[in-house]
Amino acid sequence: MEENEFLISLQAGNKEAFASLVREFKSQVLNICYRFLLNKEDAEDISQDVFIEIYHSLPKFRGEAKLSTWIYRIAVSKSLEELKKRNRKKRISSLGKTLNIDLFIEWLTGSSQPDKNLEEKVAYLFLLQQLNKLPDNQRIALTLSKIEGHSNSTIAEIMKTSISSVESLIHRAKINLKTIINP
Repeated sequence: MEENEFLISLQAGNKEAFASLVREFKSQVLNICYRFLLNKEDAEDISQDVFIEIYHSLPKFRGEAKLSTWIYRIAVSKSLEELKKRNRKKRISSLGKTLNIDLFIEWLTGSSQPDKNLEEKVAYLFLLQQLNKLPDNQRIALTLSKIEGHSNSTIAEIMKTSISSVESLIHRAKINLKTIINP
């Protein structure tokens, strides 16, 4: 089924089409939520909220962006809403003093994906915690780029901004993150 036909079916309330949409995007939405919330159960809860929002908003979806971009935008927004609702306090972990900054530099430059061994997983979790110390726009851009692997043009669509703004946000996020991790 073509995307236009699929969208028409979704907007008409076809439950099978919606179930297909959930199957297709479930893991990506869960991963986005987890990257922001850093808690599997919270990410699962917010993922459900994302799909509820998608279901209720489908009739208003005009197709100005790709369906996937619209879904990612909702996932990011719901995750940020949850963070603000909780009014989470950002803490500096003493773990940062014991970790090697090289792991973060490799990750930021794209030469390493931090899931190879336990030490890297601990460093990756620490990095995700430090990401929460960045301004929202920088955190979103860097997360979507380096963790989710989206192109700058897709990120620009998700964030409703220009590609050059995304590039600038990612650049500033890297600089600020390095400063946060290694003051």
